[in-house]
Amino acid sequence: MIEYFRRGARAGLVAVLRGLVQAVLSQAVNIALFVLVVVSLALVPIGVGVLLAPAPLLAIRALAERQRAWAAEWSGVEIPAPYRAAPRSRSPLALFGWLVRDPATWRDLLWTFLNIPLGLLLGLLPGALVVYGLEGVLVAWWVGLVTDYGWGPFWMLGDWGALGVAGPIVLGALLTVVALPAAPSLLWAHAVFTRSLLAPTRAALADRVRHLTATRAETVDASAAELRRIERDLHDGAQARLVALSMNIGLAEEMIGRDPQMAARLLAEARSASGTALTELRDLVRGIHPPVLAERGLDGGVRALAMALPVPVDVVVDLPGRAAAPVESAAYFAVAEMLANVVKHSGAARAWVQVEHDGRRLLVIVGDDGRGGADPAAGSGMSGIERRLAAFDGTMAVTSPPGGPTVVTLELPCALSSPKTSPSSGTG
Repeated sequence: MIEYFRRGARAGLVAVLRGLVQAVLSQAVNIALFVLVVVSLALVPIGVGVLLAPAPLLAIRALAERQRAWAAEWSGVEIPAPYRAAPRSRSPLALFGWLVRDPATWRDLLWTFLNIPLGLLLGLLPGALVVYGLEGVLVAWWVGLVTDYGWGPFWMLGDWGALGVAGPIVLGALLTVVALPAAPSLLWAHAVFTRSLLAPTRAALADRVRHLTATRAETVDASAAELRRIERDLHDGAQARLVALSMNIGLAEEMIGRDPQMAARLLAEARSASGTALTELRDLVRGIHPPVLAERGLDGGVRALAMALPVPVDVVVDLPGRAAAPVESAAYFAVAEMLANVVKHSGAARAWVQVEHDGRRLLVIVGDDGRGGADPAAGSGMSGIERRLAAFDGTMAVTSPPGGPTVVTLELPCALSSPKTSPSSGTG
């Protein structure tokens, strides 16, 4: 029983501290961001607001994401993010258009405004009740004895009669005992309020379903095209060589008694054909799932790609674990396509690849110092990579002004497993 109350008191004190964090943020951060957004939007008609508004709007979005994480971690209230995919361009005008057209932006802004009073109330109330109860236990009873103040504000309930001095102590203790278990409930109430505004609406969920339907269709089409490619490569390459190999071995069997020299030449041709067929089969397997990716993970796969290029490539990989095999494969082939574009189209003297994980997403940045001008909408391999990433809710952003540099940022939501003792980095 004592242990039960000890755990309850500990949980209550933790909830009180977390509530104080919410209260401070509601005043110190929410007010400032809300004012900045209002001022920026007021300046939109003269053009300045288009440049100023994205920064505070993105800050509000980051704060909302933090609140979603806290709601799940502190109260078990899961709040999915409803945001639309980011634009390819990172220019202020593109960011402004993306943000103001996303309904979730305005719900974030409404939450920012309403959280100013509610965050303060729900955040301070648990701590205030505990402090008020402790005041009765530790302070108010002797203040009433040495001054004419009486028993203080909450002793105005009347004459304590036989309880006398013990009255405020008893009430304060009861209030403290009730307030501590209630603190997690008030924190949960704040999480529910947050979910009511920051969770996806029905319209957002319908958009999400349409997006998933479209990406599933694209994935099915891409898989069918990949199967046709594999069948074509097998038919035109390894299968044809294996058929020729079988014919040569059959002829050698017939000629071995009559013309041993001809049989030896046929067997030599068969051995050469078997080696070529084996090489083609290995290349085909690498195109499906490279062995280096299975053995050494994304780190080793990216470094192997970099080492095979005629252009120097700086590789920095900071991954504390491994992603799921399909995610690693998508990231690997995306990097392979981008590095191939560097060699074929950019005229770059140097390129770089950076891979990291921020706790929720796999981030891959591929850049080069080439001539720039890359356009995913031009029907290049980038559009295929974008479709492949969309199947994992991934995004691709391309910055490639004329004259360079070109920077491609890939994001893939995923979790990591099998932590390593230390991340690695270096130059490939």
